[in-house]
Amino acid sequence: MELTLPLPAGAQRLGITGPQQRNIKLLREALGVTLHERGDLLRVSGEAHEVGLAIFVLELLTEAARKNRPLSRQQVLDTIASATARPGVAAGISGTHRSAGLNPGSLETYLPGRSVRPASDGQRAYITSILAKDLTFCTGPAGCGKTFLAVAAAVAMLRRGVVRKIILTRPAVEAGEKIGFLPGTLQEKVNPYLRPLLDALNDMMPFEQVERFIATDIIEIAPLGFMRGRTLNEACIILDEAQNTSRAQMLMFLTRLGHDAKMVVTGDPRQVDLPNPRESGLVDAVDRLAKVKDIGIHALDAGDIVRHRLVQKVLDAYEDTQGGPDAPTARKRRKTEPPAAAPPEAFPDSFNGMA
Repeated sequence: MELTLPLPAGAQRLGITGPQQRNIKLLREALGVTLHERGDLLRVSGEAHEVGLAIFVLELLTEAARKNRPLSRQQVLDTIASATARPGVAAGISGTHRSAGLNPGSLETYLPGRSVRPASDGQRAYITSILAKDLTFCTGPAGCGKTFLAVAAAVAMLRRGVVRKIILTRPAVEAGEKIGFLPGTLQEKVNPYLRPLLDALNDMMPFEQVERFIATDIIEIAPLGFMRGRTLNEACIILDEAQNTSRAQMLMFLTRLGHDAKMVVTGDPRQVDLPNPRESGLVDAVDRLAKVKDIGIHALDAGDIVRHRLVQKVLDAYEDTQGGPDAPTARKRRKTEPPAAAPPEAFPDSFNGMA
């Protein structure tokens, strides 16, 4: 098993690795794991349980370094001994869900000093579900963060080494207008449909890195129809605007899930652009899978909106005149915690304008 931990620069990095790699050597000797620094990443490999213990200790070293309180040699040894003696301390990391070492309250990006934090209890529960479960559904109105947070979680997992690639897909259904034939390559044809996902990526990575990851297939952009016949392993797969999938498309997509993969399905049942809104694959899937224990289903609402304050007023005005959608699932709230008001510092400035 191999996991990756991001390393900060300067004094904080020294606080984690220790003078002359002291802490790294102690972990190697005590736990029998292999640790390699590669740029701003520390790769930890070995048996699953020992890797989990090493990550646990490294997280404590990271927290101490952030507080400018680096641990002494004896404190590091005591921490390793304490972690080893506590049953289950590494279970979350060494088990099926390798992303347990990630913090749902602060998702790291590839931009220095930039992290993404949930703005409400509902959003935090959603991120926690993505990190803990292999399949998560999220429904909600425009501006509640369902797409942006899915991309943020995928980026954090890619950075940590939990997944090896990100796959972005979306049904090519036009929202009330026909744009006709699109010239260019496959990527150029699907870019207009996947623009919200790319915008989110550009908020979390330098533009050049996004381009490089796309060129090397670390980030893949593909129409939903191109998923047929594939098995997607060690990837985080995001299906956006899923309310515009048919039932057959949704079944095809969900059965692509492979080993060590994460799948996130997002959409708004109130914005179905299919000829028959009752045929939405998202609504059907949420109804069918609501009682499956290992699947996360979350419904964000008005309390989770983080766009401009007028977005909520617009939604309220249209809701008053149009009423809710035909599908009863759109009115259900499957959140583990009630929504809370967003703190002013909840998201980076670039969050405004997300999809």
